[in-house]
Amino acid sequence: MSQVERARLWIGPSGWSYDDWYGVVYPQERSARFKPLAYLSQFFNAVEVNSSFYRTPTARMTAAWVRQVPSEFRFAFKLTRIFTHERAEFPAQSEVEAFREALRPVREAGRLGPLLMQFPWSFRYTSDAVEWLRRLADAFPDFERFVEVRHASWAQPEALADLAAAGGYCNIDQPRLRNCLGPTEHVFGRNAYVRLHGRNARNWFADDVPSYERYNYLYSDEELREWVWRLDAMAGRAENLYVFANNHYRGQGPVNALELRALLEGGKVAVPDELRAAYPRLAAIARPPRAPHLFEPSAG
Repeated sequence: MSQVERARLWIGPSGWSYDDWYGVVYPQERSARFKPLAYLSQFFNAVEVNSSFYRTPTARMTAAWVRQVPSEFRFAFKLTRIFTHERAEFPAQSEVEAFREALRPVREAGRLGPLLMQFPWSFRYTSDAVEWLRRLADAFPDFERFVEVRHASWAQPEALADLAAAGGYCNIDQPRLRNCLGPTEHVFGRNAYVRLHGRNARNWFADDVPSYERYNYLYSDEELREWVWRLDAMAGRAENLYVFANNHYRGQGPVNALELRALLEGGKVAVPDELRAAYPRLAAIARPPRAPHLFEPSAG
């Protein structure tokens, strides 16, 4: 068992709007006023916004998110794919301003965490790639930035230095395949960032499966404990430690995020009833349900 001593731990899933979470993470039967994000914020203190990768949200949308979570909650945002995956030409300044405006309500509310610039495996260490990172850093200078790369060419010292110049380094866990970066514990700057993608090697590069199948993976206790040691080491060199589980299929990310949190904090944690029923292994770390009040009527 381990305890994060220095860094503040911000941990949660990547995204929260998944149809396959109903009846697994969220209640199957719910009122029309049910808010998934508000529900999730009872169990985690941070979330990585996944939808912003596909399209820039509106300020009205993000302002609504802020109202659903407590003050001690943080949103990390994935930069929209036009900045990281569609690199024929650098996006127009209007796209930069639209993204900045979208995050304004979150920043003003004091709930803004880092900006994640996630690149695909095909983004390799070249002079053109370094120049692209420099332009992104210039476009978003007042955001805390973390760069996620997946290709092993970025492991060399010169590449790490260029990544550090562009922002923080996003440590990842992914299938250990050829030319894929392995697990690291880099801390460039005040804070640190980790993403767990799962280790579904069979489907990682597959073209004939739904995209969510790449992240269809449940970490074992032994695999999570590998990361506990890394996170402890990082915690001694950082002020804030952000950890997000991206193996989202059927709530596996929340399962592993809760388990990792319990290992790091050295105690039991609150667990959604549906998730505990779907994954009985969570009983080992779940706090007991609230006891009935002394004056509540009995069934008899």
